[in-house]
Amino acid sequence: MDADKNEKKLNRGLKSRHIQMIAIGGSVGVGLFLYSAKTIQLTGPSVLLNYGIIGFLIYFILRSLGEMAVENPISGSFSAYANKYLSPVFGYITGWSYWFLWVFAVMAEITAIGMYMNHWVSKEKVPGWVWALAALILITIINLTNVKLFGELEFWFAIIKVVTIIALIIVGFVLIIVALINSNQSISISNLWNFGGFFPKGFKAFIMTLGPVTVSFIGVESIGLTAGETKDPEKTLPSAINKVIFRVCLFYIGSLFIIMVLFPWNNMDPEKSPFVLAFEKVGLKFAGIIINFVVLTASVSACNSGIFSSSRMSLNLQEQGFAPKILGKLNKKSIPVISVLFSTFFMFFGVLLFKKFPHDAFPLVCNICAITGIFIWGIILVTQICFRKKLTAEQIGKLKYKSALFPYSNYACLLFLGFILVLCALNENFRVAVLIVPVWILILFTSYFIQKKVKEKVS
Repeated sequence: MDADKNEKKLNRGLKSRHIQMIAIGGSVGVGLFLYSAKTIQLTGPSVLLNYGIIGFLIYFILRSLGEMAVENPISGSFSAYANKYLSPVFGYITGWSYWFLWVFAVMAEITAIGMYMNHWVSKEKVPGWVWALAALILITIINLTNVKLFGELEFWFAIIKVVTIIALIIVGFVLIIVALINSNQSISISNLWNFGGFFPKGFKAFIMTLGPVTVSFIGVESIGLTAGETKDPEKTLPSAINKVIFRVCLFYIGSLFIIMVLFPWNNMDPEKSPFVLAFEKVGLKFAGIIINFVVLTASVSACNSGIFSSSRMSLNLQEQGFAPKILGKLNKKSIPVISVLFSTFFMFFGVLLFKKFPHDAFPLVCNICAITGIFIWGIILVTQICFRKKLTAEQIGKLKYKSALFPYSNYACLLFLGFILVLCALNENFRVAVLIVPVWILILFTSYFIQKKVKEKVS
């Protein structure tokens, strides 16, 4: 179960601290800082349970991925595993679907960067699409430099997010203690149930919110793509994965718990970041500017990860024979230059979309990413089941990092992912995305067999 020989070409320049922060970057982002007020309005304080449930789902999925990644630390990760343990057609579909996901994700994020920059510089002076184009060019150059620089940037982007969240938790905790001492009833844990109960919108709203909450976690699986460029993956990958639940509890549940204790949930403006409200409560006049900066760095981080992930996936698709050979070209610094430029070319269309449809395209692109991500998670779980079936009892006993509660967790997670897809299909905001993604998968399925027949005729 050794890594693919081709993977030795890649430079293992990512250290443990890089992997830890890439894991944080994948699980904490704009969804928490900017859009959490919207999810709070959908179901009230019970949103804490939503994040907890999806957090545990992610944990089991990453444990399944981690088991395969530690044994086979290769850049293509779950696409290569699906090819080897499930079926070549699923390796093809998984790889190109993940590439598709990140191309669309970067399109969304560069659009967001343009929107955030217009908070500081009016769009009359500099149109948002100009900022989007500049961001795409800059991040592409960074990804063409070396993998260590990519890791360093992700490390510091994640540090900014972590510091902001911890600051909010500390400030909130101090305000709660002061309120208890001064008998200030406006700040109270009872805010979690005093305004319509813990489930103020009803159990149906609570269940329907699982879909929107899931969107926040799309991208966390990208930690698997770092395996081919990670120093000592046997130690760094398990360490990063095992801490996911702690991060979810601290960052999502901890911060939103503090926010809803400080403010009645029904008084929050869904268009305003709850982090801004919290910092303004202690008299921080520039809270809006600070959070806008944090959100901006989160989007830049997502773009950085997106170009890295899509280029490594297209590189591995070439190594599996699912993409043109030119995508496998590496420069002297072991960077897949053509793969990076190939992905960036399609991301450029995001700039054009932003210029043409500055507001309408963003939510659709995000929801397409979400549905595609759920499909990828399902493939990871199924692939790991097939991976185990091909091992002897002795080999299973020697696994360096085992998935949790196998195989029951796999089947339970697959059922739950199916349930989330049904919820998304019932949600009018997701309905178009639910229709588009199956069409994309059908196109890939058809193209695979067309290519296979052409190759057979040529040979």
